[in-house]
Amino acid sequence: METTLRGVGVSHGVAIGEVRHMGTAVLEPPAKQIPAEEAEREQGRARQAVEAVAADLIARGNLAGGEAQHVLEAQAMMAQDPELMADVERRIAVGSTAERGVYDAFAAYRALLANAGEYLAGRVADLDDVRNRIVARLLGVPMPGVPDSDEPYVLIARDLAPADTALLDPALVLGFVTEEGGPTSHSAILARALGVPAVVALPGAGELAEGTVIAVDGSTGEIFVEPSAEKRAEMESAAAARKAALSASSGPGTTSDGHKVPLLANVGGPGDVPAAVEAGAEGVGLFRTEFLFLDDSKQAPSEEKQVAAYRAVLEAFPEGRVVVRVLDAGADKPLDFLTPADEPNPALGVRGLRSLLDHPDVLRTQLTALSKAAQGLPVHLEVMAPMVADRADAKAFADACREAGLQAKFGAMVEIPSAALRARSILREVEFLSLGTNDLAQYTFAADRQVGAVSRLQDPWQPALLDLVALSAEAARAEGKSCGVCGEAASDPLLACVLTGLGVTSLSMGAASIPYVRATLAKHTLAQCERAASAARAADSAEEARVAAQGVLSGE
Repeated sequence: METTLRGVGVSHGVAIGEVRHMGTAVLEPPAKQIPAEEAEREQGRARQAVEAVAADLIARGNLAGGEAQHVLEAQAMMAQDPELMADVERRIAVGSTAERGVYDAFAAYRALLANAGEYLAGRVADLDDVRNRIVARLLGVPMPGVPDSDEPYVLIARDLAPADTALLDPALVLGFVTEEGGPTSHSAILARALGVPAVVALPGAGELAEGTVIAVDGSTGEIFVEPSAEKRAEMESAAAARKAALSASSGPGTTSDGHKVPLLANVGGPGDVPAAVEAGAEGVGLFRTEFLFLDDSKQAPSEEKQVAAYRAVLEAFPEGRVVVRVLDAGADKPLDFLTPADEPNPALGVRGLRSLLDHPDVLRTQLTALSKAAQGLPVHLEVMAPMVADRADAKAFADACREAGLQAKFGAMVEIPSAALRARSILREVEFLSLGTNDLAQYTFAADRQVGAVSRLQDPWQPALLDLVALSAEAARAEGKSCGVCGEAASDPLLACVLTGLGVTSLSMGAASIPYVRATLAKHTLAQCERAASAARAADSAEEARVAAQGVLSGE
């Protein structure tokens, strides 16, 4: 009998297939004491296992490339953390086996993360995966990972670690469903990059029996268990129609009546550029530069290294627009040379621009490297600061850009509600705004973006969030300046129409979402988008806003 479940749709598309569950490693090794003379040998075993797992994660990252590579390299650094390794060796020295020492040391670090504020707690899944891989290697049991199958299937997991998501084979894994996670978790971001339909934050997903046929709608978040023939035919027909529309869609982003909405790509480094170019991105709306700095948490990369990486991206978009976000460190991306170690709540502490203003040499080097990377290129370079709270922040950033001799437009990200409320004031100091809807939702609703339990408050359809977008866009229009969206909200085709109706002037997203957004925008006039935006803002919940906008755009 067909039943319907609802989670949070995070990656477009339809998947219909049998359920297969994620395999897990033995989580807790036995607790037994070893003689003192065996401690040195066990410490060596632990070090070898850690290095092997780190090497495997880096190799997986190299194979996957793009956003996945940066995530997996960060996991490898987590495995090799010197303080963690020192704790492992201390535990072995007093009698633990290598596997038990690893398990207990990671458990202690896990507790620190879980209690360090919800933002950092969102990295617990990544830490658990690293621990399981090291313990599995020491015990000689299979690594956690996707099941072996010759037939395509829908993958079910409590959560998916980046190492698993990055190397999913779309030919076998039709889609995936997780019990935990949120729309901006690593798994969701990587699913969109892969183009695999995905639904997260579905309580009870693990109770779906192996072999059960389910239909997954990655756009709506709906899961149909044992779907009827009629439901399957309906979903397959809709998927085919969507695919045909995507194939027919090309060129710049525009509404059906010719209103231009540039469609840009979010990239994490040179590895993401080919997919963006192939998708027809008109430039880069968010170039995350953290990937360079996360390679070594002890010191900033040299100016020469930065110049080479930036130029590789800038050269890919001749005469296009490339918007670079300067280093956004802190919170879930701590750097030893930049981030305070004793903050009670890092998400609300010294992160983003605040860190850079405390370390002007790091900011100056990055701005100088960007200036040198752009020399002689016809690219339209724009540089923006993360976590701008007010006009004083915006002025400090603009002053730093001018002092570095940067020939580019200076902008501010709107991620803090105060920046949206005072957008016109901020625009007296900078030339454009870019809305980071992931963090803006997090701070507006006090709902951590990595925690599935509060996923309804992370929904970018929340009317309060749309109000803040509208305020920012209206301020930019009044000042004759631009206001883009580079958060995950822009990757939702229906919401992209609403954002256009709110007055947003460009949309930036993962490359895989660009064709969907382009095709949907091309079906509607600007006036329809404006009416849909008004209807969504008049609603009282995210679901009501989505339904109201859909009704307007479908002519109901």
